[in-house]
Amino acid sequence: MQDFSRRGLLKATAAAGAGAVIVPGMTAAEATAASTLSEGPGGGRCAPAELTGRIVRPNDPSYTDARLGWDQLFSHYPLVIVFAQNTQDVVNALTWARQNDVALRVRSGRHSLEGWSNVDNGLVIDISELKSVHIDTASRIARVGSGLNQLEAVTTLAQQDLAVTTGTEGSVGLAGATLGGGFGFLTRWLGLACDSLVGAEIVVPSGSECAKVINADLKNNSDLLWALRGAGNGNFGIVTSLTYKVAPLKSVSYLQATWDGLGDLHGVFDAWQRTAPVSEDRLGTQLEVHKPQILLFAVLAEGTPDEAKELLAPILSVGNPQITVQEGNWGDVYAGFQIPTADEPANWKFFSQFTRKPFPTEAIDVIAAFMADAPTDDSNFFTQAFGGAARRSPRGGTAFAHRDALFYSEPGVGWGKRGDQPGVCDPLTPQAQAWIAEFSQALRPYVNGAYVNVPNIGQQDWETAYWRDNFDRLRKIKAKYDPHNVFQYEQSIPPASC
Repeated sequence: MQDFSRRGLLKATAAAGAGAVIVPGMTAAEATAASTLSEGPGGGRCAPAELTGRIVRPNDPSYTDARLGWDQLFSHYPLVIVFAQNTQDVVNALTWARQNDVALRVRSGRHSLEGWSNVDNGLVIDISELKSVHIDTASRIARVGSGLNQLEAVTTLAQQDLAVTTGTEGSVGLAGATLGGGFGFLTRWLGLACDSLVGAEIVVPSGSECAKVINADLKNNSDLLWALRGAGNGNFGIVTSLTYKVAPLKSVSYLQATWDGLGDLHGVFDAWQRTAPVSEDRLGTQLEVHKPQILLFAVLAEGTPDEAKELLAPILSVGNPQITVQEGNWGDVYAGFQIPTADEPANWKFFSQFTRKPFPTEAIDVIAAFMADAPTDDSNFFTQAFGGAARRSPRGGTAFAHRDALFYSEPGVGWGKRGDQPGVCDPLTPQAQAWIAEFSQALRPYVNGAYVNVPNIGQQDWETAYWRDNFDRLRKIKAKYDPHNVFQYEQSIPPASC
């Protein structure tokens, strides 16, 4: 796989003008002549591209804020960042990158957990400002710009008493979450986020150096829609809008239970893993184990607080938890449990895994031992119950390959204060990284598979860990829509060879 970090300086350029960069040793005239040879759709020529949109370069005052992601463990210095204002800005940026042989990455919510939505000395195409929303309440179809984050999507739909599955972190980009699968409190009721995706507008490579806009749905490019449903992040093109089939949702009951310390961990975890994945589909739950406490979060769609407590009784009967419960509009509830990014640690590391059988006592012992020795109180072991609608594929199928999971889980470690320096400079970084590496290794006998939205950088069999038997089909689709492998990163899908 090509190493983007070594691509460095540009090899060619568009005409000197807005967005133009001249390579040392190449005149503007030579660059213009070279760029006019590019081919358009069907082999025809396409004009030299210029960057459009809101453009940020290293000498701009806003560059530091523009380049930093949510996880500040990673720090990259792109050559230019284009904040697209419309689809044509994306077409221009992709064409410009291809004509100039510039490494590129695509970014929306900035939550790429290995820093793969950013690149040194290359072009970042940021779609976070594509925030249009069109909702047809009669057909329950919502078409949204790919720049919406999850909080914006949840609250906007909730104003119409509608919902689609999202994750729990509001600042995460809706597109990124959906294209990797997407699960949260509504998964057992509505399925994964990608299950509700019925269409997408996507900018893909065209010819040898150009770009074009296509649509993927059940009638047009249906193979690409299948791939986008679980493998769409940075592999085939740049999604500029998403169309969802949304569901009615007037109210939820939201419950939180807290156990002090880790003394009740065995009882709580075992009761949860034997209750939550097989409960009513309307009930979605997450369990978080921290050094000072255990937290249970639950959302019951269209249910009362008393009903939520009854369904969770096997878990709540363990020990003496502190319990709070509220009933209300899903948008209000979702907004209420968000934590401002400024209040979160700067640096994070996670390890994703799926489980198809209940954890034995030995596995819970591993969790207890590592959490007791966690480097920070923000470190946690997180779980998400599957089952229910997550087991059912939508019409057209999806590339997401873990529908048979009992639950998803991940050890996670957070540390450090936010700033503009890379987290590798933090003195706690070696300890934090060693802790999660050892924790994830100790759990390996009890888990299998991984979640592409929470990539495991050191996993040797990542292709099958993310997509299992779907990987060969994904490679063929990649060869069809991105035969030149324009979209590539450390764990991207390579095109199939002929």
